[in-house]
Amino acid sequence: MANETWTIRRCLDWTRDYLKDRGDERPRLSAEWLLSGVTGLSRTEIYVNFDKPMSSEELAAMHTAVVRRAKGEPLQYIIGETSFRTIDVMCEPGVLIPRPETELLVEEVLAYLDREVIGAAPAVEHGRVELPWNAEVEAALQAEIAAAKEKDEAPVVERELRDDDFDTLEDGEGTIETADSAEGDAGVSGAASVEEGEFSKGAPAQDGESGQTRCARVLEVGCGTGCISLSIASERSGRAQCVAIDIEPRAVDLSIRNRDALGISPADVDVRLGNLVSPLNRETEWGTFDVLVSNPPYIPSAVMESLPHEVADFEPALALDGGADGLDIFRRLVNAAPHMLRPGGLLACELYEGHLDAAADLCRSAGMHDVRIVDDFTGRPRIVLALVV
Repeated sequence: MANETWTIRRCLDWTRDYLKDRGDERPRLSAEWLLSGVTGLSRTEIYVNFDKPMSSEELAAMHTAVVRRAKGEPLQYIIGETSFRTIDVMCEPGVLIPRPETELLVEEVLAYLDREVIGAAPAVEHGRVELPWNAEVEAALQAEIAAAKEKDEAPVVERELRDDDFDTLEDGEGTIETADSAEGDAGVSGAASVEEGEFSKGAPAQDGESGQTRCARVLEVGCGTGCISLSIASERSGRAQCVAIDIEPRAVDLSIRNRDALGISPADVDVRLGNLVSPLNRETEWGTFDVLVSNPPYIPSAVMESLPHEVADFEPALALDGGADGLDIFRRLVNAAPHMLRPGGLLACELYEGHLDAAADLCRSAGMHDVRIVDDFTGRPRIVLALVV
């Protein structure tokens, strides 16, 4: 291959046919993105450089990339990045790939901050880029739903957070017991609804001394690539500060590198290694946050075996399994929220669509109010929102 003259067009056509023969559902798009990653050309530039010869280094890199893709590895890992709302983030094996649905979770957090904490901000048209893997993610989810239909379960893959040996939150001399240890109803209907009315629309919180609108504080548990905290800090620059925590060292390292690449300061996104809220200072940080946001692992354990090859064999298992009903980590977050958030603070979590009603019940049992369920882009219940007293 390297001893012949290979133009952009020849490589594109060959890669398309090769991937098609090996079962890639969108071989031309895969070929375009692989070529784009190897050559540094945009997908548009590829088509105006059809006759450009490829260097031996580019051909070698393309060969490696095509082999990886033919084995089912996600494009984001091969290319090394993906778009998320207004930013691009690096992606690496061992850290979960951001999903389009999570953009809506950020949208809900920003809406709350604008309404209740920092005041309305000018609208930003971020126009999420339609990447080829967005469709692949959706196709994978539909395949999971079909495979699990008889079990009345449909999995969704999300953030790294699980620790099987960590069942309570440390609370100085004792422990904070879980708010509700009962299992959620595995057969809950997937219909989305608005629970207990909409959030109250109070004035933005003011600094007691200056009278100025204060900077919002956001706690993210299980940050992965850092896409949630980095988006919040980027879209509300100077008006929101985030503490982002992950139990996986590779995720913490990647979040820091993404933060630095975006030019966001450590003061605006403070990335820490640890389990759940353990890296926080109890005396100075508990009770200071306006939002606790998380995209925890929430695939029911019984569904793990039916995950598509591209997910099961390449994305980290630590980020997938949410326990019997997908709510293991969520229960701990519900337990933590009243201790982490100021009165009126928001708990916002993305969860497995079949158990949003059970998640909402857990919030109510913990004494939270204004509990809401929000649909994702495909009309499926995906996010639970609740306010602490």
